[in-house]
Amino acid sequence: QLQLVESGGGLVQAGGSPRLSCAASGRTFSEHTVGWFRQGPGKEREWVAAETWTGYAYYADSVKGRFTIFSDNAKNTVYLQMNSLKSEDTAVYYCAAHIGGFGPTSRQNYKYDSWGQGTQVTVSS
Repeated sequence: QLQLVESGGGLVQAGGSPRLSCAASGRTFSEHTVGWFRQGPGKEREWVAAETWTGYAYYADSVKGRFTIFSDNAKNTVYLQMNSLKSEDTAVYYCAAHIGGFGPTSRQNYKYDSWGQGTQVTVSS
């Protein structure tokens, strides 16, 4: 199990480009898949993106071309670069991790056993 802490959220104008960070402690991200999820007001939690420890990235259709997930293994940190934000991107963003590579269940929140506390991203127009 990893201890995860997100940061980088806040109030952002539409079209803005914040970067979220997910730092791990307790263990490294080695042999894990790290995912980003979000939950908007009145919405279900949804998968956004994921990256394996070997550097393969995957994205939900709703964010392809706008968001980028990447990592710095030396810092044991995974990032989510968010570009061209829209009002519908407003949500609490969570990072999470599970052991093993990316598979179909890596798009589902139940697969992950390590979660951060979340960071709020609010997009203003």
